[in-house]
Amino acid sequence: MKFFEARDITKKFGGLAAVSDLSFTVEQGEIFGVIGPNGSGKTTVFNLISRFFPLTEGEIYFKGQQIDNLPAHKICALGIGRTFQVVKPLRRMSVIDNIMAGAFLRTSSVKKARQKAEEVCEFCNMRQYENYEAKSLPIPLRKRLEIARALAAEPELLMLDETCAGLNPKESEKAIELIQKIRDNGVTIIIVEHIMKVMMGISDRILAINFGKEIAMGTPQEVASHPEVIKAYLGEDYA
Repeated sequence: MKFFEARDITKKFGGLAAVSDLSFTVEQGEIFGVIGPNGSGKTTVFNLISRFFPLTEGEIYFKGQQIDNLPAHKICALGIGRTFQVVKPLRRMSVIDNIMAGAFLRTSSVKKARQKAEEVCEFCNMRQYENYEAKSLPIPLRKRLEIARALAAEPELLMLDETCAGLNPKESEKAIELIQKIRDNGVTIIIVEHIMKVMMGISDRILAINFGKEIAMGTPQEVASHPEVIKAYLGEDYA
């Protein structure tokens, strides 16, 4: 049984295919990277997995169960969490209350939700900010809060959408450390990121897509040296 599998998934918006006949599997315990130029369909793939958008064609399986026909909250309850490219915390609520919002997926007890939120806050090195209003946080901490809120729902598979976007090198290093720590804690990760240095450093395997289709799949080194990937990022003269 495959841990996660997408089979020939397609998403059309009118006559435009944002994702077209895309298939891939993710093994339990790995960090699986998805790369591609702007508009290549990366975030659409996340939206299809979490059923923010319904599939036009294809099937998606998680631990042997078909999930593409389930509503988003049930997919989350099965153990698939995600962050969003544009972070949107509950701005007027505290950091700890934001994280508690994720914990309520697993419990209706305020006491247990707070206990879980405090554990996640500690895990993500945010205890000193737990009483801050979310709107007061700078972008790096908002991104970390987004991850913390997703972790509070206890996912087995976590999808990270451009966690390092807009961060300086030092902030990116801290984000990478957290991502690796999450994987070491038993959570499988699918990550979308534009920064190739990040993807090359943390991914076990990488899927490269362009115009919603696979152009390469393999180890970071294999994908980075693939002519179609070079062409998609740098142009035909460099391929």
